[in-house]
Amino acid sequence: MASGKPIGEFSLKMITQTNTPGPAGSVLIQVNFEGSGAGFGAIFDTSTFIGGGRDGTFSQVGSAYLDNGDVLSGIGQGTYESKGKHRWSTASIIQISDGRRLSSTGEIDLAARTWKGTLSEIS
Repeated sequence: MASGKPIGEFSLKMITQTNTPGPAGSVLIQVNFEGSGAGFGAIFDTSTFIGGGRDGTFSQVGSAYLDNGDVLSGIGQGTYESKGKHRWSTASIIQISDGRRLSSTGEIDLAARTWKGTLSEIS
């Protein structure tokens, strides 16, 4: 994944998970997250992971409610990979509604139901 100018960290909590059949015998794992991120205030994200193995791809759609009252949306795509028992590392690119593109790297702890990582602005 692309890297760029670091802008801060994010910390999200898994709220709900829905599993549905996916293509070619896979499972679509749709997870709703909420939390916060540096410069983004309150974040609400829905990510859909194509499961069935130890690694794969995901898409994400989210909204951020900034401290100044503005609202931003974002759409992204990325990859995940198992990093041991109940842990996935993630990397994604997110297009933000204000025109910026962000790279995100993080780790999902399935047992703790958290997703934490860093955000960088890319050109």
